[in-house]
Amino acid sequence: MGARHGWLSWAMHIRSSLGKTQGAWPRAAGCAALAFLLAATGLAQAQSAAQGHPPLLRALNALRQQGCAKGSRPAAPLRENAALSQAAALVAGGRKLDGALKAVDYRALSTMLITIRSASGSVALTPKALGRSCGAAMHAELLEAGFHQRGTQTWVVLAEPFSPPAAAQAEEVQVRVLALVNQARSRPQHCGDKAFAPAPPLRLNPKLHSIANAHAGDMARHDYFSHTGRDGSTVDGRATRAGYAWDAIGENIAAGQLSADAAVRGWMNSPGHCANIMSPAFSEMGAAFVVNRQSSQGIYWAQVFGTAP
Repeated sequence: MGARHGWLSWAMHIRSSLGKTQGAWPRAAGCAALAFLLAATGLAQAQSAAQGHPPLLRALNALRQQGCAKGSRPAAPLRENAALSQAAALVAGGRKLDGALKAVDYRALSTMLITIRSASGSVALTPKALGRSCGAAMHAELLEAGFHQRGTQTWVVLAEPFSPPAAAQAEEVQVRVLALVNQARSRPQHCGDKAFAPAPPLRLNPKLHSIANAHAGDMARHDYFSHTGRDGSTVDGRATRAGYAWDAIGENIAAGQLSADAAVRGWMNSPGHCANIMSPAFSEMGAAFVVNRQSSQGIYWAQVFGTAP
């Protein structure tokens, strides 16, 4: 099963007296006929995937409810995803799972392929038929499934889907980041070996949000992860360029986390990011995320802290 990824980094700048810290196929007769056959096969597989496999889904969900052995914990029911069923059909045709998922444009945090032989219909998804693969079908984080059956062989693709927040949720997510940050600032914290006293709550600043959104978007669109922009800028320069006059400026960035809670949790578990969050030098902030499913991390975050003169 594939592993999920998450990256974090931080930077901080303080003006003057406050100090400064940085944190072709070969030629042959019949090519046209072969192309037609391939197209027809692909269409048939797509139609089959679109129609779904209710009996197989019911059987697998019954298994997840009952468990593989007496005393097993139940797992949440799966939902069938047509793209995963298309991928299962491609695997049955000889594709590697990674290539099949890429071909159907399905991004996952983790995946599992189960192949069952010598059983057909729903019987293929019983504990006895699954054998040692039964436990794999019980992983709680796997929420979507795809199926393909041919004779007495069954291919099942299970996935933990890549489900980032929608762009329309940007303000809701930013408010959640602020709430989590202020919750952390309301109590004493240890950021690595450094102790921080409670700090006053931060407020949202639309200009800081715009600065964060621009950098998160640049990282997402151009698939890189750095405080240094492609133009060589860092957060202090980007803030000044955006017209934000500052006495203190700082930045946390992250990539791969699918929620505000996960991003802030990662920052709080990292001494440099935690120090930015707890710093009494900051009085306001802006936070943003941008999604690019074709990028290496899928989702990029930026959080910009500041204090105006």
